[in-house]
Amino acid sequence: MQTRTIEYTDGDVTLKGFLALDERQSTPRPGILVMPEAFGLGAHAKQRAERLAALGYVALAGDPYGDGIELSDLQEAIKLASALSADPSNFRRRARVALDQLAALPQVDPKRLAAIGYCMGGTFGLELARDGAALTGVVTFHSGLQTQRPAAAGQIRAKILVHTGADDPLVPFTAVSAFAEEMNKAGADWQVISYGGAKHSFTNPQSDALNNPALGYNRRTDERSWKSMVSFFEEIFV
Repeated sequence: MQTRTIEYTDGDVTLKGFLALDERQSTPRPGILVMPEAFGLGAHAKQRAERLAALGYVALAGDPYGDGIELSDLQEAIKLASALSADPSNFRRRARVALDQLAALPQVDPKRLAAIGYCMGGTFGLELARDGAALTGVVTFHSGLQTQRPAAAGQIRAKILVHTGADDPLVPFTAVSAFAEEMNKAGADWQVISYGGAKHSFTNPQSDALNNPALGYNRRTDERSWKSMVSFFEEIFV
């Protein structure tokens, strides 16, 4: 497997993504954009990119803040994430430049693209879909579902799969219900899987170390949601 840092830009911001692919494959294949949590591009997203590459995809883990910044302090992460998401246009563009970088790679079939994301990273994927990005699919894991710019009817091109924790206080049932209503009005092909006993950040083994009652790793839900994503990709990339 080949992994390397790949630089791209958003205006005057230099972003440093993490590319993973099986260099033994010669034919173009689907490309998956992996957007990380609010802590920035770290081990969690990079490991997921490597797992996707092992499945035969080209995976680019995107850099949300620039210079590959990874944070350890939750409050600092919230501060940077809030500033980035305050302007929907800027937020969507930050994900769009990463998607464009992925689509331009010679190993990628630009007609078969997907985005996955964790927490804030999943929100990036949904905002790309709402913006009409040329995505085949979007998969989210414990992501925020709210938006300042709901999708217009017929605007969403991607099929959408949302994995959420039934015990996630940051994404309550009211948010899931509002998301479902938005997707129905937009005429989207969507599905939500809600996992009992799962909190926010259920895929990240490091979430327990933050000692935040809203967060918690759930191995069973992590494994189930990954298998669900793999099945979803097998369906959409035909």
